[in-house]
Amino acid sequence: MRQDSDASRRTVLATVCLAQFLVPFMFTAVGVALPAMGRDLGATALQLGLVEQLYALSLAATMLTFGRLGDLVGRKRVFLAGLALFTLLTAALALARSVELLIVQRFAQGLAAAMLLSGSMALVASAFPPQVRGRMLGVVSGFTYAGLTLGPMLGGFVTTRLGWRSVFWMAVPLGAAACALGVLRMRGEWREARGESMDWRGSGLFAAAVSLVMLGASHLGDRPGLGGGMMAAGLIGLAGFARLEYRTTHPLLDVSLFARSRFFSLSCVAAMGIYAATLGVMFFMSLYLQVARGLTASAAGLVLLISPVIQTVVSPLAGRLADRIPPERLANLGMGVSTTGLVLAAAFLGPDTPLWLVGAVLACIGLGVGIFITPNTVVILAGVEPRQYGMASGIVGTMRTLGLAMSMTTVTLVFSLLMGGQAVSPQTVPGFLTSMQVCLAAFAAYSCVGLGASLGRGAGKAKG
Repeated sequence: MRQDSDASRRTVLATVCLAQFLVPFMFTAVGVALPAMGRDLGATALQLGLVEQLYALSLAATMLTFGRLGDLVGRKRVFLAGLALFTLLTAALALARSVELLIVQRFAQGLAAAMLLSGSMALVASAFPPQVRGRMLGVVSGFTYAGLTLGPMLGGFVTTRLGWRSVFWMAVPLGAAACALGVLRMRGEWREARGESMDWRGSGLFAAAVSLVMLGASHLGDRPGLGGGMMAAGLIGLAGFARLEYRTTHPLLDVSLFARSRFFSLSCVAAMGIYAATLGVMFFMSLYLQVARGLTASAAGLVLLISPVIQTVVSPLAGRLADRIPPERLANLGMGVSTTGLVLAAAFLGPDTPLWLVGAVLACIGLGVGIFITPNTVVILAGVEPRQYGMASGIVGTMRTLGLAMSMTTVTLVFSLLMGGQAVSPQTVPGFLTSMQVCLAAFAAYSCVGLGASLGRGAGKAKG
């Protein structure tokens, strides 16, 4: 019996690692293939933007819903259904004959990604005891960053030599293997909240509010009135959602957790702070290295690999340490290191900054994120009961997506105010550098807020 239990745990870890690699890998690989898709399908810039935007939107709007659904009907069931659907839709995307169909399928793929991502960390937390949980979550995080690292490289290579459809085809065998492994070898089920009701009203309100915020942010540059109005409506919707959840017997999100536990709430704020601070950096670094410094795309890509490679290596190590020392201390260290890197970037990056210093800044940021993410996830999961692991996993994913929205909204606003809609080109480098420095200062401020939240939460107590 013990051997069967250990084998099932190893299967959970292997399946989750494959899934956590697959989703970010596909996201970044498809980003590289977008220009080729546009040429082949005759897509406009707006349509290509929707290919990525609607994927992120469907993911952000439904993470909480599927996390809670897993708590109710079974985390393995929701996870494996999402993995199978994600794999099928990946194959269908390779067969798309119009950009309109591609957009619809990409939106559906985001829903499937939400199903499997919302349950992945919860499955690991359910399958493994607290004393080894950090190590296992660290391994999962390492696979996530490996997907982010390899996506652009393999996506660019395959697109150039075999065409953009092959980007989707190369992911199908990996998804199929993960599905087969999970279905055939994963034993048991985890649904500690069974018998409770699903909060569909809260789910719909949250999805609508998050969609308004993200769509509004995307329109701030070209239609500020419409974009600002949509964001305001979305924020009002989120406030209404919080009020609804507080009065619901079995809520989608237990908002009383934030009121009851400063430790839990500040850990979530810290997570959103680091994502808001770091997810926009790579956007600027790519443009900075190629337009302002004159590097080729391949040379810039090698420099940009510094952060994700360090994160891939450091995350499993941080997970191991989180099982031995208080994870909040590690998270504080990681947040401090990444904040240092962002402050250095805001202070020193310019047209004549030595490339070694650029690399050192990226290494500092990557090291800090790699140290922070896994211990902070351990802290968040320790702040809830086992019946709420799916909800907590959904919260982690939602913080990441909202942080991305916050980061890119800052970029959009600054570009709109300082560059007036001009394209980034050698002729507009001075305006771009000013915009970059303002945004990096804002990112450093977000990180300082996250550091304050991380330090201010104090010490917590893990749940068994």
